[in-house]
Amino acid sequence: MGLVFKNFVVQHPPHQISIKDWSLEDEQSWFLFCSQGLNLELLWQAILDASNNQLVGLEGVPQRVALVSLSEQQRLLEIELAKEDTDFTNEVDPGTSVEKLVAQHLFSSQELEPLLHQLDLVSLRSSGFRQLSTGETRRLMLALALAKQPQLLLLDDPFAGLDIEHQGQLRDIISGLSGDIQILMSSSREQDICEGINWVSEFSTTSLTRCLSKAMWLSDPLRQQLANIAQAGATKVLQLFKHAPHNYPAEVLFALRDGKVSYQGELLFKDVNWTINSGEHWQIRGPNGCGKSTLLQFISGDHPQCYCNDIEVLGYKRGHGESIWQVKQGLAIVSSALHLAYRVNIKAFEVVLSGLFDSIGLYQKYGEKERHLAHKWMGLFAMSDFTNTPFRELTYGQQRVLLILRALIKRPKLLLLDEPCQGLDYLNRELVLAALELIGQQKSCQLVYVSHYAQDRLGCVDKLLDFEMTSSGHYEAHLSDLKVPSL
Repeated sequence: MGLVFKNFVVQHPPHQISIKDWSLEDEQSWFLFCSQGLNLELLWQAILDASNNQLVGLEGVPQRVALVSLSEQQRLLEIELAKEDTDFTNEVDPGTSVEKLVAQHLFSSQELEPLLHQLDLVSLRSSGFRQLSTGETRRLMLALALAKQPQLLLLDDPFAGLDIEHQGQLRDIISGLSGDIQILMSSSREQDICEGINWVSEFSTTSLTRCLSKAMWLSDPLRQQLANIAQAGATKVLQLFKHAPHNYPAEVLFALRDGKVSYQGELLFKDVNWTINSGEHWQIRGPNGCGKSTLLQFISGDHPQCYCNDIEVLGYKRGHGESIWQVKQGLAIVSSALHLAYRVNIKAFEVVLSGLFDSIGLYQKYGEKERHLAHKWMGLFAMSDFTNTPFRELTYGQQRVLLILRALIKRPKLLLLDEPCQGLDYLNRELVLAALELIGQQKSCQLVYVSHYAQDRLGCVDKLLDFEMTSSGHYEAHLSDLKVPSL
């Protein structure tokens, strides 16, 4: 017998999970599905705790349990930041190397090379943790989990941030492991369910509601019902978002001429010539580490090398006396980098309000009108019950919702979206995508969008920038048009 939950309850206000009766056979691997609001992090932590100590209502947890989650990724960053010595050396601290981090978790040093090859980390072995892209960091987290040789593997949104090639590799890894160890996996996309995972447990916001086979669940009407709910919610989002007062007459919103980026003498990309004209929506595609997030940071002004390049943003020539705040007035961004940097533990509604001031944290005075607006946005995404909850007491997915609202409340001219749905539950992911589609169709603002998921593609996107590797080892950008269906 594997895991057995019997009258199990775990609480961490304002969150709770209860499981009346759930038995998992040793050979069974499960997909955990929640439509909205469940704090799965509570369940993962309870299982980890039960691997070392007895826990009321939970039996059969093996000694070796490993977890891969965005919250664990955040926790490792916190550890790395605590060790940072940049202030003492006047050099940017890249963080602990990939090789050293993996080696710390191995039972034998002989396992290092096979594991680095399995997760395609050989070329990154000397790279510091803080130098990795989102997808590269994800592969590292998977390597750290597998290094523990787990008997039970917990995977929370494991494909988040991975490019198409590495999604396929991970799918093969999970399918191969499912015959040897037990896997519990969660995701907001049914397409992520791998071979070997044949059972689904469905949760409400607080409890397990039913268990069924994968075949039965895939034919269940619930997901279509949730999509319909999301579409209705997206219409309300559009109503609150539209009629934004934009005073940027320039036809060119962004221009990069002969763009180039290198790190420690290694060229990442060069000769990138890219213009975002008024009315265009763009998607940036390419493998992990090619420079997609870097391009968005060129637009937002958050990358140090943007001042070494010929850039124009919203009519301002970068590096010619403009204030960064002048440029940011017309921009908003959602990204993993922002999420990692948002470490201020203010109230949830204040995180939303901080978008009006382009700040991490809230330092300006605000009135009742602004507070009411923040509450209105939070209500559209079922976050009203968490208005005064400190940011860092929320789940990763709830934090990401707040950062999306932080961008939307501003109603920017140019909305930069770097894997915006990362960490979201099913209903909020559907709602965000449907809302962005309507906003894009109505030209209420212009979108620059990064996503590796084909099913997350926005139909309003009419331009593509694809990064491809050259024979010289750096990336080059290819621009193309997409046909957008007429309304």
